[in-house]
Amino acid sequence: MAGGVPVFFSNRDDGRSENRGLRRSSPITISLPVRSLFIAALALLCVLLSASRLPAQESPYIVTYDHYLEEPGSLDVEYFSTFGTQRNANEFQAFWAEFEYGVAAWYTTEFYLDGQTTFHDSTLFTGLRWENRFRLLPREHFLNPVLYVEFENTSGADKILKEVEGHDVEADYAEPNAELRREHDHELEFKLLLSKSWRGWNVAVNPLAVKNLSNEPWEFGYAIGASRPLALKASARRCNLCPENIIAGVEIYGGLGDRYSLGLHNTSQYLAPVAAWNLPSGWTLRLSPGFGLNDDSHRFLLRWGVSREFSGFGEMVSHLFGGRQ
Repeated sequence: MAGGVPVFFSNRDDGRSENRGLRRSSPITISLPVRSLFIAALALLCVLLSASRLPAQESPYIVTYDHYLEEPGSLDVEYFSTFGTQRNANEFQAFWAEFEYGVAAWYTTEFYLDGQTTFHDSTLFTGLRWENRFRLLPREHFLNPVLYVEFENTSGADKILKEVEGHDVEADYAEPNAELRREHDHELEFKLLLSKSWRGWNVAVNPLAVKNLSNEPWEFGYAIGASRPLALKASARRCNLCPENIIAGVEIYGGLGDRYSLGLHNTSQYLAPVAAWNLPSGWTLRLSPGFGLNDDSHRFLLRWGVSREFSGFGEMVSHLFGGRQ
């Protein structure tokens, strides 16, 4: 789940809150219950996939990334939701589905579908993302760099807050969906994922840069996380509540301004405890309450997610279409 320096390309400008209504855009809207369709599609996929897997320890991070990639040939299916408070406007619940596939030991690709419900307003499909992560060094080192490159095609109504960059602030999300969806963003995002695991601890640092595909300035941000299992020694028997199955930690993330005004002024910043519960069945549950650290941030974000990894998915598909046994 959110290093070199990351880059995003977007159609936004610094007067985002004031000028949205002046931009030409491509509305992205669906009148059906988008969130229900997301959940139903994921549930159906999990039922249809019958590949077995060995339990793995999934990271508790929701915004920060460590250096671990998906196992080659494995598919990870995930659903996440973010509830956000909004001063002077309606609160919202944003949600997204992720499909992560291990192409090779050094390359993982991931596809996102985003949506959101703003209370007393409407529900929208807000766009898609294509993420790619490349391991730069073949073996473990003191720091393990991974290059992250993502393309986004989203509307201005996207509220998943998978990352925070530039001068993105709470007020940007206060307008009605009918106005926000008029903005259409094409962005490239680059991150350098730096991570180290030592004596059970993982520490990860993700500087990021975003570039709008139109003529907008580079925007910058960061995410930092630290986590550790509650126990390092595995239990002698299989159990759900064994302490080694629960990983706890914290992440801090926010914007760092843009090319012309680098720094913390007029940016949003968040601190969020994180926890992951890795069940022996292969499911992982995540929970993260986040707290805004300044007046430009949402006061509270509650994130949760559920995921399931299917090992051998690539081989199964190959056999299905007549590949070699």
